[in-house]
Amino acid sequence: MIYDLRHRTTYSYEAEVSFARCVLRLTPCSSASQTVLESSLTVTPTPSATLARTGPFGEHTLTLVVDQPHRELIIEARSRVDVHAPPNDLPFRAPWEVVRARGLESASLGPESPAAYLYPTARTPIVPAITQYARTSFPQGRAIVEAASDLMTRMHSDFVYDGAATDVATPPGEAFQARRGVCQDFAHIMICGLRGLGLPAAYVSGYLRTLPPPGGVRLAGADATHAWVQVWCGDHGGWIGFDPTNALVVQNHHIVLAIGRDYSDVAPIDGILLAPGEQTLKVEVDVIPQDELGGRPAGRVGRRQ
Repeated sequence: MIYDLRHRTTYSYEAEVSFARCVLRLTPCSSASQTVLESSLTVTPTPSATLARTGPFGEHTLTLVVDQPHRELIIEARSRVDVHAPPNDLPFRAPWEVVRARGLESASLGPESPAAYLYPTARTPIVPAITQYARTSFPQGRAIVEAASDLMTRMHSDFVYDGAATDVATPPGEAFQARRGVCQDFAHIMICGLRGLGLPAAYVSGYLRTLPPPGGVRLAGADATHAWVQVWCGDHGGWIGFDPTNALVVQNHHIVLAIGRDYSDVAPIDGILLAPGEQTLKVEVDVIPQDELGGRPAGRVGRRQ
């Protein structure tokens, strides 16, 4: 499935900004499951300096400096991506304990290695209550894919999608206790549970294809960024995506933007600016499939950036 993506972010400032330094992670990467056919980034005002590089987890980053006075910063990313996920038959039967042992034995530090995704981070700490919740899905000898799917499905049933319940800085333990949040919270909670059991789990930032309601039309800018989890399922299974927000094993409706240990590694935009006063943020996202017909509509997406 080929998608045209448009991600436009507008920062409007109460007072004039004299300096801004931003790091952008808005260019998708090609992988075994997707191929980037085209990509471009436009920034207004024009930056005085830019630096493109590849980050530690394989993500494309662009660091830019805007040092001319401005009251508005507009960043627009456009991409065309061909998503070609493998068939959704999930034949991998490795017991989760075997996968855990293999992950701990890994000697590679490359972006595909499980080693970087085994340990807690500031945003995904070990929370005993979350570990215990996850453990219910992982009885002795259960296949890793079955166990991860069960955890994802239980979360979808037990948690309420509520955009007002949390913000970008809410700790996963707090969201878990409330049983409420958005895709970022669900992904962090699932990662906390898996790492608490010793399993490698990664945070994925990207986009999810959505369909307009029956009889409705696609509204420009009405889509959103999304987040889900990749679980390392052993040497043969590799990395498999699980979307706890929608109880979906990731297939051709999900487009990967960046992969990291948690949200901090993959935030689409972060940085600093020099200015007094408040700012407002407007994010417009379009995920337009080449073929608008067919496919299963996916329900809930996150709008944080």
